[in-house]
Amino acid sequence: MKPAGCAIDFGTSNSAIALPGAGLVEVEPGQRTMPTAVFYAVEEGQPGEPERSYGRVALASYIDGLDGRLMRSMKSILGSTLVDQHTDVGGGKAVRYLDVIGDYLRHLKKLAEAAAGEPLQRVVLGRPVAFVDDDAERDAQAQASLERAARSVGFADVSFQLEPIAAAFDFERTAEREHLVLVADIGGGTSDFSLVRVGPERRERLDRLDDVLANHGVHIAGTDFDRHLELAAILPLLGYRSLGPGGREVPNKVYFDLATWHLINTVYAPGRVAELRRMRDFYGDVKLHQRLMRAVSLRLGHALAAKAEEAKIAVAEGGAAPVALDDIEPGLQALLDEATAMRALDADLQRIVDAGVQTAREAGVRPDQVDVLYFTGGSTGLSPLADRIAAEFPNAQRVKGDRFASVAQGLGEHARRLWGG
Repeated sequence: MKPAGCAIDFGTSNSAIALPGAGLVEVEPGQRTMPTAVFYAVEEGQPGEPERSYGRVALASYIDGLDGRLMRSMKSILGSTLVDQHTDVGGGKAVRYLDVIGDYLRHLKKLAEAAAGEPLQRVVLGRPVAFVDDDAERDAQAQASLERAARSVGFADVSFQLEPIAAAFDFERTAEREHLVLVADIGGGTSDFSLVRVGPERRERLDRLDDVLANHGVHIAGTDFDRHLELAAILPLLGYRSLGPGGREVPNKVYFDLATWHLINTVYAPGRVAELRRMRDFYGDVKLHQRLMRAVSLRLGHALAAKAEEAKIAVAEGGAAPVALDDIEPGLQALLDEATAMRALDADLQRIVDAGVQTAREAGVRPDQVDVLYFTGGSTGLSPLADRIAAEFPNAQRVKGDRFASVAQGLGEHARRLWGG
């Protein structure tokens, strides 16, 4: 008997697990998806390894103010030089970035094994069309690093499938006729498109290479949206793009770092904090500098990034989103409305739309020949983005998959075909 296995959608923002033939695993009580987050709880002088929590528990630990370090968007470091570097988690302890990914995958493996009732040695992992844009060598390094992390937690057999292809397989499960489907998988870290021929006559074929007409993607998605919205609506209240006494714009690197999840902790380094304090005279309005220093001294960077994400979701659901910043200054509030959001995101949205059009072009297919647009990934909830993509494919039916779980379901279907059963 072949060893059992599972399928894992390791996402930038959220992750999910499927068992071949059995469907999605409940990863948290009542939940089929889990935030891709690890919290390392540490105390100064505490012996041994930091205590870890995952998913919503990790986020709650951070929000509750426990001592330690919250790690999110770990997938975004794949393909970068950070992957084998260590990062401080507090209490005089450091963790290698790749081991953070390993810790999270180990937790997912345990959940899958509990659901399966047996040890699991095989895994199908989803991967974006491109971990790194326009750099094949770094892209290959990114997949190799993810495979290394998976093997380090006990998976002996590691396979990969493109995430948008997995989403197409999920759609195909219920397709009643043949379709030419453009899958738009727009998640937290990448926006990926695949043009795929699907249908009931094809679904049991293991080799689907001829049915995949084109893949294309860009390394722009939800976390980029959050960063740009934070810079547009929140960080100006802390001095971003403000002017000094001589009319020069204040240095902006600290704001870019505060808005980038995996760089936020670099702002808290003692040398960096001392440098920021010396920048007081750079500000025409010293109150802006005071707000910046309070955010840094209280280590509010991750909380501000989370507020930007919450505001994005609120705007996507309609209306303006007030952002309370009382921790920085009583009564301080930012406001994100749809017009501001669309101005901040316009260039990103257009690059994503262009990637979808390019996918059809690479397949030699006219946009009016695409008959289904299948949307998946958390960022497809941003309706202006979905509308702009749909406008380029006038004859396509819009189908919304499970934004957070269709890739995992499709990976599970691929695993079933790959391993039998």
